[in-house]
Formats: sequence, structure tokens, C-alpha cells
Amino acid sequence: MLRDCFKKSKIGVVVLLLFGSLPLAAQIENYQPTAANLEARTWFQDARFGLFVHWGVYSILGDGEWVMNNQNISIEEYEKLPSFFNPIDFDAKEWVQMVKDAGMKYITITSRHHDGFSMFDSKATDYDIVDSTPYGKDVLKQLAEECRKEGIKLFFYYSLLDWNRDDYFPRGRTGKGIAGRGEGEWEDYIAFMKAQLKELLTQYGDIGGIWFDGHWDQKEWDGNTFGEVKVDWQYDEIYAMIHELQPHALIGNNHHIGVISGEDFQMFEKDLPGQNTTGWGTPADQIGSVPLEVCETINGSWGFNLQDRKHKSEKELIHYLIKAAGYGSNLLLNVGPMPNGKIQPTHVKSLKAMGDWLKTHGETIYETRKGPITPNSDFVSTQKGKTVYLHLLNPTLNRISMDYVPVKIKRVSLRSTGESIPYRNDRYGFILDVSSIQKNDIDTVIDIELR
Repeated sequence: MLRDCFKKSKIGVVVLLLFGSLPLAAQIENYQPTAANLEARTWFQDARFGLFVHWGVYSILGDGEWVMNNQNISIEEYEKLPSFFNPIDFDAKEWVQMVKDAGMKYITITSRHHDGFSMFDSKATDYDIVDSTPYGKDVLKQLAEECRKEGIKLFFYYSLLDWNRDDYFPRGRTGKGIAGRGEGEWEDYIAFMKAQLKELLTQYGDIGGIWFDGHWDQKEWDGNTFGEVKVDWQYDEIYAMIHELQPHALIGNNHHIGVISGEDFQMFEKDLPGQNTTGWGTPADQIGSVPLEVCETINGSWGFNLQDRKHKSEKELIHYLIKAAGYGSNLLLNVGPMPNGKIQPTHVKSLKAMGDWLKTHGETIYETRKGPITPNSDFVSTQKGKTVYLHLLNPTLNRISMDYVPVKIKRVSLRSTGESIPYRNDRYGFILDVSSIQKNDIDTVIDIELR
């Protein structure tokens, strides 16, 4: 079995296993970003819109990327999947063109998900797309080359947890029903991860960064709240290696806690910054000063799900992009490619609609920062220089009222026509009369010029 050779393939690097009770942040030295890194952060904030891709052998089963865990598929059974994973319709050029048509500036793709299967050519394991599938080609290399040609940055998602390897031990909270999982040495697993990350940082040219996920699997859980992390992820060494090999590469970690020293952007899963609709999101008081990113699905699933009927409307998707920008965040919008390598046509259509909207309204999103008006479900604001863009998302409003906004206003006008809009901004609050303007069903943009 493939499993036998994988569990015997270990990298002889001795690392420290720490079970201390000190907070994680206290275990990592203070990080000072380089000029190249700071420049990359600014680019990231300006980009505002990217494509998230969850793709792996799990797509064959058409039940999402957690299918191995959710259906308790054994190691022996799951390892049959690579033998008939043959995405002959994958076309990197087609993917990148779709991204450009959508107005997106970067792609973040799963290099390895929780099932432990690597979607790239790795020397650290044979459990990868080149060595274990009839396809036999490195999709990440093809994508990296096409992204470089077209000026699209490429980020790699990398799972910290692994349901396949014996040396991912002690076990975390997930995958407990998967038969065939053995026991191994944690230091071997850390060494394996370091070897794979080095491959990702040296085999694909300049990359945008690394997007970590799975930290939460090793946190104590009492059924209501998370406790301390049970293991040492060795972020100090891993982050230092990434920044040394590619100083401009950005590091983010989907751990749902405050920013750890060494991280360059902070992500929020299915939640706008400061909100916690999921119950396990990042608390508002733990939002850092680094660039922000919200990740969300285009339907209801991350990985390909044949029966997912929760496809978001064009209006919902554009509103999410606007709201993300209004909260000072990028939007990383996910698609789950089919096992043949194609993106679902409904997803392509929706992305094209967003791109068409951005052709007209992109100036109010790209290179903007969070505006001075507190966002809500009816309206949000973005700002670029001395122009505040007020996005009216509720077309039934005839009057916009809020507390006094501490800015000096020169003029307020409807962006589409230039017609002036009556307003007041004094001790009684900031009030706009929008009763007579022509409103758009999706978004009406009002320009507020500052002195």
C-alpha cells in the first residue's frame, strides 16, 4: 500500500517539541518586516480582490474538501482516489484569464489540504499529484508560469493538519473516526512541513505568500471554547525560513486569534472583520494593524460539492466585495474546481459579472482604504485620497442619517451623473437627502469630496 511507504519516509531533522503553557505569541521573537515585505503589504491592500481555489483528489467524491473526515473514510480507502484523479481539462491559461476577467489580482490555491495529498511535485513524499496520479503533472507549476506571464500573484494555501500521516501525532480534534491512522513523532512531521514549504518557496519563482490553515486542530476544546495549543508549531523557525527565502512573501494564518509576530496579513473566515457570525471567528478586539482579508465561498462549499445549491447571486457577491472593502479588507472568493480541472460554468458566469461591475466601479474599490463612515447593512464607505465613496446598498432609503462625521466636506454628488446631493454635517449628525436621485438596485455610489 502507498500508506506503508509514506509512514516509513521520514526526514531526519531533530526539532524541539514544546508543550509549555506560555502564550504562543510569547514564544516567538519580535518580527521586523523588510522594505520588500512592507511594499508587498501595500500591494496586497491595494489589490482588494482575489480568487481562492480548493482543489484536490476529494473533488472526485463531489462532497467537499472535508469528505474524508465527514464520511470517516479510512486511509486505505481514501488512498485509492489518486489512482483515478486525472484532470485532463485543467487549463492554467483559462483559469488565469477567468481571474483577470473577474477583476481579481491574485490567486490562493490549496497546495496541500487536510487530507494530506499534495497538489505539487514534492520530494518529501510520493503522495502527490505527480507521483500518485495518472495525470502526472504539476498543476501548481503550470499555474505559476501562467500567473507570471499575466501579472497575477500566486499564493499557496498550506494545511498544518494532516489526516494521512502517522507523524501528525499527537492527534488533533478532527479525523478521529478515520481508520488506519497510526502514531509517529511530531518532530518528523514538522521537518516534513519545513521541507515541503521550502519546495514551494524555491520551485515556483516569486510567490505572493503562504496561507496557513489548521492551527485550530491542536487547540484544546471543551465543547464551547478553545483553550491552549497542545503542540509547538515552530512558527518562529517556519516564518523565518519563509521570510529569508522570499522576503516579499506574505504570511497569513487562519488560526482565528490575533496576529502572531511574523505574520503579514490577517484573515477572517466567512466573517467580515470584527463580526463573529460563525461562533469561532476572530474577536473584534484581536484585529491587528496588518492588511486584512475575508475569505468566502461563491456557493456553500469550499471544495467541489455536486449537490451544493447555495450559489450566491450577483448582487450578494458584489455586496460582499463592497462590504469587505468598507471594512478595510480584501475579499478572497472561493471556487471548487471539478475533478476534470474545469471551473463550474455558474461560477465563471458570476465572476464575469463581478468583473463587469468592477470595470465601472473599480476606482471605488481598488487602492482604497476603509472610509470614515461606519459600515452597516445599508451602506459602507471606502476612501482614496480626498474622495470618500459612499456605497448605498439599500435602494429603498430616501434619507441617510448617522452621527457627525469628523471630516470637512467640499461637495457631495451622485457618481454616475455628477448631480449634487443635499447634505448637512453638524451637531445634529450627517444627513443626506437621496430621495430624488436615481438609485441602482445593486449599488448607488455617492462621491463625498473632502477639503
